[in-house]
Amino acid sequence: MEIGYLGAFLMGLFGTLHCVGMCGSIMGVLTFSLPQEIRQQPGRLLSYLGYYNIGRILSYTLVGSLAGAFGAEVLMTISPQYGHSILLLTATSLMVAVGFYLAGWFPGLAYIERAGAPVWRKLEPLGRKLLPVQSAWQALLYGLIWGWLPCGLVYSALFIALGQGSAFQGGVFMFSFGLGTLPAVMAMGIFAEQILRFARNPRMRIMAGIALIVFALTGLIINW
Repeated sequence: MEIGYLGAFLMGLFGTLHCVGMCGSIMGVLTFSLPQEIRQQPGRLLSYLGYYNIGRILSYTLVGSLAGAFGAEVLMTISPQYGHSILLLTATSLMVAVGFYLAGWFPGLAYIERAGAPVWRKLEPLGRKLLPVQSAWQALLYGLIWGWLPCGLVYSALFIALGQGSAFQGGVFMFSFGLGTLPAVMAMGIFAEQILRFARNPRMRIMAGIALIVFALTGLIINW
């Protein structure tokens, strides 16, 4: 668990520089699809944006728990000494890969997204049936479906959650990752143009990628 909850949070936080293109667009569409009376009341608008994201993060937490439980069973078949080294190297490699991806130096994670396409094809029509959102429950349910949108960044975090040691720890890892994505995705519902301009700045993406790489390699050195 060396790439722990702080690492998950930072992965989500820095990763939103990539995610605003996809999730940010969804957030913008969902915001403008809300009834006008909700959009004109900042408090109600924020609550609906919150429901969308609570649902999304709950989906991350659920799938993280499933991954953690599965990973715990696999770890029981591996020698603790080798298991620790394998997990540490895998988690570090994935976080470094995400860093390179954010910086624009490695496009490989985009191909991982294809793995979730069959599941999304089944769920996406259910999401469409919830639009336009008219109630808090609809917003929450749409968020739950949104959490299954194919995303290389989410899948990378999920692979790390596999090695967290239990269903609980895998769930908390993905919950922490989801919290890291929250500020930028929430802000996209209100300040879409400004956030997009910031996220598309190559210097910002490179700085975020380097920060994530340094964090991952530091964790490897300390815990090896």
